[in-house]
Amino acid sequence: MTHKGECFCGEVKIEVSGEPEGMGYCHCRSCRSWSAGPVNAFTLWKPENVRVVSGSGKLRVFKKTPKSERAYCKKCGGHVMTKHPGFGLIDVYAATIPSLPFKPGVHVNYAETVLPMKDGLPKFRDFPAELGGSGEQIPE
Repeated sequence: MTHKGECFCGEVKIEVSGEPEGMGYCHCRSCRSWSAGPVNAFTLWKPENVRVVSGSGKLRVFKKTPKSERAYCKKCGGHVMTKHPGFGLIDVYAATIPSLPFKPGVHVNYAETVLPMKDGLPKFRDFPAELGGSGEQIPE
């Protein structure tokens, strides 16, 4: 299965293929600030399953920390994806690939939330242990 997405103006087009490694919500201050929202909906993919189909010359990268390489379109400023080298995964923002049914499975960095959500999903203080976090969960 392949899903297509694009930046806000449509200059940068991407495709994701196969199944995401995970989907969920990030509540960290950096993601909230970058997405200009109270929470960021993410889909995580292996790098080989994410392809920039056109407009790669329009992509720019901003690295606030070595953990995240945030890619955006230089023409419209539209956010496209974030590479997470330490995880070996790429976050393609859920809103960027509208044909993908978004099925969140987890909340990360929930200790920083500004929008408490009662949805029955696991809520990690930071990250699951297998991603280098504490693995500590916070009750709803």
